[in-house]
Amino acid sequence: MEIILPEEVVTITSLLEKAGHKAFCVGGAVRDSIMGLTPGDWDITTSALPSETTEIFKDFKTVDTGLRHGTLTVIINHKPFEVTTFRIDGEYDDNRHPESVEFTRNIENDLARRDFTVNAIAYSKTHGIVDLYGGRDDIYNSIIKTVGNPDKRFEEDGLRIMRALRFSATLGFKIEEETAKAIHRNKDLLKNISAERIAIELTKLICGKNAFNILMEYPDVLSVFIPEIEGAVNFTQYGEKHAYDVWEHICHTVDTIPQDRILRLTMLLHDLGKVPTHSLNEKGDSTFKNHATVGGEMAKEILTRLKLDKKTINRVAFLVGCHDFEPPETKIALKHHLKTKTPEDIRTLLTIKKSDRGALSEKYRDISEGTAQTLEWLKEIEENHECCTLKDLAITGKDITEKGITGEDVGKTLNMLLDAVIEEKVQNTKSHLLTYLL
Repeated sequence: MEIILPEEVVTITSLLEKAGHKAFCVGGAVRDSIMGLTPGDWDITTSALPSETTEIFKDFKTVDTGLRHGTLTVIINHKPFEVTTFRIDGEYDDNRHPESVEFTRNIENDLARRDFTVNAIAYSKTHGIVDLYGGRDDIYNSIIKTVGNPDKRFEEDGLRIMRALRFSATLGFKIEEETAKAIHRNKDLLKNISAERIAIELTKLICGKNAFNILMEYPDVLSVFIPEIEGAVNFTQYGEKHAYDVWEHICHTVDTIPQDRILRLTMLLHDLGKVPTHSLNEKGDSTFKNHATVGGEMAKEILTRLKLDKKTINRVAFLVGCHDFEPPETKIALKHHLKTKTPEDIRTLLTIKKSDRGALSEKYRDISEGTAQTLEWLKEIEENHECCTLKDLAITGKDITEKGITGEDVGKTLNMLLDAVIEEKVQNTKSHLLTYLL
């Protein structure tokens, strides 16, 4: 088969071949091309040694990405392309990086060190497809399978465990049986992997189209770095309202919410607070007092451990802490919510609630009527610029102090006036507010 290569890739491979070397595209770009997808990054592997590669591209802008391991990044048309010498990896001392690499002129040796068969396919316009491990068949059969012994592959690089789960989730592929068994056996290798790398793979995983199946099949793996998950697995929720245990409920909500990283992280963590807050009422039904608040605190702790950025941590923690939001019964009630939440917050919380309710018993799932009404009120409030926050008030703290009110009482007075405006007890004009104050 012929793979259409970007002009930049053709330029790079042609220059390498002109200099007497072999050059292949390899990895995800080849896999995606075979699948009919548009590749993101194109990686090139070559028989040229690092010093030879550097000489060939001396007139190009380049970055020494890792020449010690054979990689030079070539910039063409402001796009980066990694060019790596064929290599054999030495022993791995940290379950992540080889102690040494040996350069080779043999593409077969290079492909043997790669993680999964679907990523161990090379292609060049000159030599065509090089597929030594049945990668194309595994693509056509939608299978994730390691190159060679799975235990060895995972011992070399523990992150491959998460990469296997991520590829399965994003591509919709099934993990081959022996590879799956090895994932469970070797899951503790993830303890040796940096939190940042795990977070990247986790985020991609939960945003995948096959995330539900992976989350359901591999909670033990996720529990290595989010131990709070372990308690949620098989944690029964009693009462007619509940259709699933806590973890299965979580998995369903992740599956049904849009494939947005903030939303999916929120649903992954939203009900972990149920485990420490669980109790039974007089009917024997499960109750989870303040589980959203507790869950928000847990989410912040978990995402901080995973070293996500502060913006993401704070947003997810906020959404988890507020995920019990229900469509308000009146417009006034909605305006009270808008004292501390933005219109965008409300819309997001409605999306979260739809997924959350959708994983309850059928009787409790539908909130379409309340959602539609809330969105209508929200539109009216925005279009009419109705007063919902202190900054919307037609009166300021200075106006209050001029009336002889000082200290903490200023803020209390402003909040009292805001409530009065929201509840339509007074018009939002300076004169009306001052008169009301008297």
